[in-house]
Amino acid sequence: MPLKWLHPSIIRFPPVENALRDPNGLLALGGDITPDWLLEAYRHGIFPWYEENQPILWWSPDPRMVLYPGRMHLSRSMGKLLRRNPYRITFDNDFAEVIEGCADLAVRPNTWITYRMKEAFNTLHWMGYAHSVEVWQGEQLVGGLYGMALGRVFFGESMFSRQPNASKLALWHLQERLAAWDYALIDCQVASDHLHSLGAEEIPRRRFQECLRQAENTARPQPGRWAV
Repeated sequence: MPLKWLHPSIIRFPPVENALRDPNGLLALGGDITPDWLLEAYRHGIFPWYEENQPILWWSPDPRMVLYPGRMHLSRSMGKLLRRNPYRITFDNDFAEVIEGCADLAVRPNTWITYRMKEAFNTLHWMGYAHSVEVWQGEQLVGGLYGMALGRVFFGESMFSRQPNASKLALWHLQERLAAWDYALIDCQVASDHLHSLGAEEIPRRRFQECLRQAENTARPQPGRWAV
């Protein structure tokens, strides 16, 4: 089945079952990067991933990498770091700087976090859907992550470190907080050895979609800034 080109003024995605096997999960092209497009995409388990010189590419891979809150693997070095507690952790304290850190061209020359992507996610943060975790050394931001929360699912987007293990520390505190809030899962999107070492696992896309539907149908937190 050929890929569908999406019209920018009509927010409608094809069924995720139509996604290609090679490249794994490529579902559609075109559309737009706005808060409305992103909210509709994530509600259906679809996310954008493309570079500045490409059309907008929408993905829904099978299998899907997820991390269940409260199940992150704690390495010996991370355990020592948590006990020493040299950093200050905040939530939704400086979303704009976190996304800038993740998009840092010195770290990712071909970043998918384009200007329009940053603009859309900053708006989603203002709307109460996008959230960040910050890691501070004194007054300096040394790591963090950001993503979007819909129902009881957190869709992880990106993380960065300017000090060793700072992004892992952000993820640890995120998954601990989400476990306390009874979130169902953290979407990690695409598999990697790094994520697997942290406790993430691959599940079939069908099971992932079922988790999305179940999490959407249960009592869920309202959008808004995270007060932690």
